[in-house]
Amino acid sequence: MGYIEAVGIIIANPECEDVRSLEGTAPTKKPCVPIIAVPTTSGTAAEVTINYVITDVERKRRFVCVDPHDIPVIAVVDPEMMASMPKGLIASTGMDAHTHAIEGYTTKAAWEMTDMFHLKAIKIIFRSLRGAVENTKEGLEGMALGQYTAGMGFSNVGLGIAPSMAHTLGAVYDTPHGVACAMMLPIVMEYSAACTGEKYREIARAMGVANVDAMSQEEYRQAAVEAVRKLSADVGIPSKPPVLKEEDLPFLAESAYADACRPGHSKDTNVEELKGLFRKLM
Repeated sequence: MGYIEAVGIIIANPECEDVRSLEGTAPTKKPCVPIIAVPTTSGTAAEVTINYVITDVERKRRFVCVDPHDIPVIAVVDPEMMASMPKGLIASTGMDAHTHAIEGYTTKAAWEMTDMFHLKAIKIIFRSLRGAVENTKEGLEGMALGQYTAGMGFSNVGLGIAPSMAHTLGAVYDTPHGVACAMMLPIVMEYSAACTGEKYREIARAMGVANVDAMSQEEYRQAAVEAVRKLSADVGIPSKPPVLKEEDLPFLAESAYADACRPGHSKDTNVEELKGLFRKLM
């Protein structure tokens, strides 16, 4: 979807013919050519967001373009279009959507309206993803709705470092984005917990954790992290990549720090701390 949006943008804004010029907040003046978006995966919510991602193979980077001119004029979100996905792709794209919902809920710019979208998305995705992987009608319908709802939220407030780190893992090691998100999300949640107030209690509640009101802050924060880990494991996503080299950590951390999603993260970070988070995958 990102490439389609980039082509549509460049057709309408030929001065941006170098696609790298679109990274970050894109300097476009005109809306892209009209796009009717029919998603065939349940993860990116590209059909409803102002964001799209381009892979720069030459520089081993995936970069985010942020542009309200890229939004499709019509989105047809039909779960039947997603039914032919293999299980691994359903799991991967579903964890991408779950990352959108959790990161969007905890980002610096989050507020009441987007919290509404994100908490609902967390609840829908958590109850639907396992069924979607088994190709149940209810699961596929839930994931179609959940990923769209998460997109409605994060398109307004941005994300954080879990997708930033996933972008660079995907570019360097060809790791599917949703798989990389699933690996990074619990690590990032633990790292960020102290900057999230009481939000992890509501995340845990939305994921069906019982008795959260009787838990201490430390307990419900850990419960939220463990619920994410369990969902990822239940749908067959490994917790670590097959390859991660120590010598690649500086480039990975620098790329993640330069990513357009990073500034919105709930906790201020730096390259050295990002390097340490990547090392937790080893």
